[in-house]
Amino acid sequence: MFDELNKYKSNGHFFFNPGSDLRKVCNAPKDGIGVFYILRLAKGRIDIVYIGSEGEVENDGQIHSLGLYDQIVNGNQFGAPRFYSWNEKLESEGIEALDVYWFKTFDKKNEDSPTYAKALIMQSFLDLHERLPEWNERF
Repeated sequence: MFDELNKYKSNGHFFFNPGSDLRKVCNAPKDGIGVFYILRLAKGRIDIVYIGSEGEVENDGQIHSLGLYDQIVNGNQFGAPRFYSWNEKLESEGIEALDVYWFKTFDKKNEDSPTYAKALIMQSFLDLHERLPEWNERF
């Protein structure tokens, strides 16, 4: 979907359906540092609704991260951790499923800051749609 992400060979995705336990279906690496985006499947349409990242480069060049898994599962969205708030969101909006794609941007082969990679794909989205994904509040 985003050509900028093609170079990251350590990647994957999973589906989150109504009633699912995000802690069980999320297959993102617990030690992964990188970016993710979320597709919403609803009413016969597929839309990118969110772009996120996990990990920061510290002043000394070291990476600080809780891991992609933790960010996706426990990160706050809609006023609560995603493992809780996503089920409510799917139900309230009639969303059939979310398709979550993740990419490790900092590993043995690549050393790209997650913030940098997120900025690239956010800018691509903004250039194409002249707005941010619906669930992103700012860029």
